Amino acid sequence: MVDDFEKQAEAFFATLPALMKDAGRGAEQRVRVLRAAMADAGLVGFGIPEAYGGRTDVVDGPRRFQIAAQGRLPTEDGMLGIGLNMAVPIIMQYGTEELKQYFIRRALRAEDIWCQLYSEPEAGSDLASLRTTAVLDGDEWIVNGQKVWTSGAQHSDMGVLLARTGDEPRNKGISMLLIPMRQPGVEVRPLRQMTGEAEFNEVFFTDARVPRAWVVGEVNDGWRAATGLLAHERSSLGKVGADEKREANVSAAVPVHYLLDIAAKVGKNSDESIRQDLARAYTGEKIMGWIGQRKAHPSIGKLWRTKQARFIASVAAQLALSGAAAHEVGDKDGEFWMYHILNAPRMSLGGGTDEIQKNTIGERALGLPREPN
Repeated sequence: MVDDFEKQAEAFFATLPALMKDAGRGAEQRVRVLRAAMADAGLVGFGIPEAYGGRTDVVDGPRRFQIAAQGRLPTEDGMLGIGLNMAVPIIMQYGTEELKQYFIRRALRAEDIWCQLYSEPEAGSDLASLRTTAVLDGDEWIVNGQKVWTSGAQHSDMGVLLARTGDEPRNKGISMLLIPMRQPGVEVRPLRQMTGEAEFNEVFFTDARVPRAWVVGEVNDGWRAATGLLAHERSSLGKVGADEKREANVSAAVPVHYLLDIAAKVGKNSDESIRQDLARAYTGEKIMGWIGQRKAHPSIGKLWRTKQARFIASVAAQLALSGAAAHEVGDKDGEFWMYHILNAPRMSLGGGTDEIQKNTIGERALGLPREPN
């Protein structure tokens, strides 16, 4: 029953510490154990039909689960953002019944971890000029080309791939394919960031293979699904949790309560200039929440999120690093802020640059004339 949902969630979270203690150390292994247990407990796929492994009997399920799970889910769950927030919605919207039956349940259970294969070295902002090709050979597509800035490709089992399948110019001859990542024709090369992490990758395809039926939408008409997926991406990237005490993560602006803590620690919470910055940061965080509640155009939330991330990072640099260019090894506060300060600029790139978001807002939200190509 719907009224029993909170009890179901609490019963699951009571077993979670012991479950994850025995899950091993590998991130992929841990997230598969976690999601399988969540699926068995009926805590995945809210709003998705039961036939695909979801659950439709819980009113406002995502929000209620978010409240129940606040601060209690292992960090590995973040690996599934592309699969759950992009691949699943676009397959549900444009995929055949065969694709829905096969992929949705697997994604919800983390049997497949997903990445998004859009950007190319010579087709960044101008995605319609992509050069990766997929040529039909009997019952398979043969894929050759290169993608770049692919988040999480090193962990992924499947990828949502845009490739040129026809001779038509620009976006007319592009299809969306679902490509297995763990095959001989796929090479993933990590890209090291200034944080020291390698969240992005280059991906090279050399005669990689995709089953003929694994096309989302119509052949040569993948642009429709491609833009739909981008809307899901920007919507998910623009979201911010309702709990003002939420934990920091790599894909969102650091919550303001971390700034308040560091300001108090370094004795600057009474400084008039710093207090103005803290007030601006708090205001920005509230605006992000309100934008999400209004369900505004996805690019608005995404643009504001990156603006907030950079501002938080600039204030943190004044507070956490003032008077010194480095921190002592073992200083947890210093290490935390060094990472998030260096990480903030990449949020303006992932999911489309700020300039792309502004063009999208102007053209699609405000109805302004298109910018000349």
